[in-house]
Amino acid sequence: MQLGNFSVSLAVNDIQASLAFYEKLGFQQMGGEIAQNWAILKNGKTVIGLFQGMFERNILTFNPGWDENGQALDNYTDVRDLQAALKTKGIEFSQEADPDSSGPASFVIVDPDGNPILVDQHL
Repeated sequence: MQLGNFSVSLAVNDIQASLAFYEKLGFQQMGGEIAQNWAILKNGKTVIGLFQGMFERNILTFNPGWDENGQALDNYTDVRDLQAALKTKGIEFSQEADPDSSGPASFVIVDPDGNPILVDQHL
């Protein structure tokens, strides 16, 4: 099962302080809007998102259809197909994508330890 590009979405208290900290670790901003309290950072192939006031917890994030540079892939498994496959395996969802929709959509599942996993397709 190919879930797409992986990143960690961090729920931060101070976007400026977090951005400065991760820049010292070699991360560079590749997306986002600091004025809107979010930024996407990259160091090599590692991607993290900083989100102030948007999430209660850190989230494991997968983006079907994107590579690690946020560029569209020619071939990928649609988020609705991933959702259907996971349902056949007995995975429970805390948020579901509309199976009759097309284009951007997302779903959220939670692992046994309470860690949220967002599968967020932007195409």
